[in-house]
Amino acid sequence: MTMMHAALLGIIQGLTEVLPISSSAHLILIPRFLGWPESGLTFDVALHLGTFMALAIYFRRDIVDLAANFSSGLKQGRFRTPAARLPLYLIAGTIPAAIFGKTLEKPIEELFRHSPLLIAGFLIGFGLLLGFADTVGQKRWKLDRITLKSALIIGIAQCLALCPGVSRSGITITAALLLGFNRESAARFSFLLSLPIVAGAALLKVGHLMRSGIPVGEGGILLVGIVTSAFFGYFSVAFLLKLVQRRSLYPFVWYRVVAGIGFIASILLVRQGG
Repeated sequence: MTMMHAALLGIIQGLTEVLPISSSAHLILIPRFLGWPESGLTFDVALHLGTFMALAIYFRRDIVDLAANFSSGLKQGRFRTPAARLPLYLIAGTIPAAIFGKTLEKPIEELFRHSPLLIAGFLIGFGLLLGFADTVGQKRWKLDRITLKSALIIGIAQCLALCPGVSRSGITITAALLLGFNRESAARFSFLLSLPIVAGAALLKVGHLMRSGIPVGEGGILLVGIVTSAFFGYFSVAFLLKLVQRRSLYPFVWYRVVAGIGFIASILLVRQGG
């Protein structure tokens, strides 16, 4: 992999991991069509670290508040306010994805990496589901109305993001909208819920890399991937949270539909040409 490939894939990761358009679909299909080599463990580490850094920096105040509220609740032995209960709900919502990810991530990745048409189909189908949720969702609840039940439902929905083309942020925002939360609250809870999962994935990847060591000549690629992924991820979070305050999520719905159709057409053309 060249520095240019690392920078472009870092940009793609930073944009698509945060926006509800599926990073896995883009990171599998785009290199496939362009004939780029597999990214490998080193670059996987870079992408996960970059994404975590972007989320951690943007939500640094939220993280401090969550930690303080959780600590205070433990000391007092009760969690009375919505702010005090939010860390518990985030932990509860993380558990389903952690269990499913640990047991099913590798089999699902092996299955879908060789199923580009299915990935493109998920890109379209779950994009339309996002549009449906944005249309019919009542959008009356703010984040302080989150409950254990709704957190678990959103957390279970997050498990679907193991399938390339679904999108972690897309499916969790979809679930939150269908439960009646407004767009901004749905997006914010989605990002906060993703923090433990992204952090866990980054730690696992770093552990594998530490055991195997960074291959000679890939240190620069690792750095480029981290920086570009973090930079574009940070501004993607800011962009999405501002967008949902004023407009619908339909720009992402139409993008997913158009991109999915484009991927399918490209796949079929390549097959006919072969």
